[in-house]
Amino acid sequence: MTRHTHSTGRTLLRRIAVAAIVLALMPGAVANAQAAPKQKKVKDPNAKAEKDKLKAATKFYDKNDDTPLAVTLTTNIKKIRGDKGDTGPWRDATLSYVNDGKPVVIPVKIKTRGIWRKRNCEFPPVRFNISRETSANTVFYGLDRPKLVSYCRDDDMYEQWILQEFQLYRIYNMLTPMSHRARLVKMTYADEGGKVQATRYAIILEEPEVMAQRLGFPQMKEKGAGPDFMEPHHGALVGVFEYFIGNTDFSIFALHNIELLSQPDGNVIPVPMDFDFSGVVNARYATPDPKINISRVRERLFRGYCVPAEEFTKVFEQFRQGKAPIYALYDDTIGKLMRKDYVESTLKYYDEFYKTINNSRDANSEIVKACITGR
Repeated sequence: MTRHTHSTGRTLLRRIAVAAIVLALMPGAVANAQAAPKQKKVKDPNAKAEKDKLKAATKFYDKNDDTPLAVTLTTNIKKIRGDKGDTGPWRDATLSYVNDGKPVVIPVKIKTRGIWRKRNCEFPPVRFNISRETSANTVFYGLDRPKLVSYCRDDDMYEQWILQEFQLYRIYNMLTPMSHRARLVKMTYADEGGKVQATRYAIILEEPEVMAQRLGFPQMKEKGAGPDFMEPHHGALVGVFEYFIGNTDFSIFALHNIELLSQPDGNVIPVPMDFDFSGVVNARYATPDPKINISRVRERLFRGYCVPAEEFTKVFEQFRQGKAPIYALYDDTIGKLMRKDYVESTLKYYDEFYKTINNSRDANSEIVKACITGR
């Protein structure tokens, strides 16, 4: 991917647009246009269904501040645990919940994903495949293949890390609509025979394609986007947010824990995801990449791209204005699910970030001058 390719493309589009204008202004063009018969609009039979589906998916994620939905995932756990990462087959499963006192059961497919968690967790991370037909008139209608961010081990602290990661999605949602939406559920994991393995909080994450459709920007899956491709504000925002949470486990260039949305001008908007290796989560299994100069994930290191300095200034102010609402998330319904000592350590960790951005010298040296100029 090179900037030249995008520049050439935009030049060609401009030439096409100019040519269209010139043709429209030629003598007789207006008369000919008026004389042309009106074309009857052909309705896309799938358009309404897609619109309804997107509306339903949006409604599903609107419920992320209420009491988490209690859901039971039933499948052959032994087979799922034996599958290998993204190469495993789709397995039969059901999702069930109670609506107005009545049980609702939806047949779905699930498939393992990822590498590290597959090797190290009691229950592997999975992706759902939810049929439009079988999920009609249920809370899951509108979802296709969302990720389930599930517990790693049946342990209270591991569950706290899930809650913390959910908070990070909520924070980024507050900072920008150009973000993944998520919903917290209380998931019971049951074997086909009915034996319950665990009941823990989990996150159902909005699919990249649904996010792109909701925001009206196509998703770009090509790797290689450098600093000169960034929409400046979101280029700064992603970098500062990742620094805020102490996350170095991402790469815009390699599309690692990052999605890209393409703008009409050729610039891209990076959207972060998967924060369990961040310093604020501070999972005991999380370690930094040995290639970077930190010894533990709790240490902050800016890994964002370089953008104009004024964009960093705007983002710093955005975080200052958002400080009270961000901190308030740790005292609301979801925040009260977290351990008090974990919340206290989280807010102290955030305090360190605010101390940095409120000191112009530190902000300049730790963030603005530390930005990445290439991949």
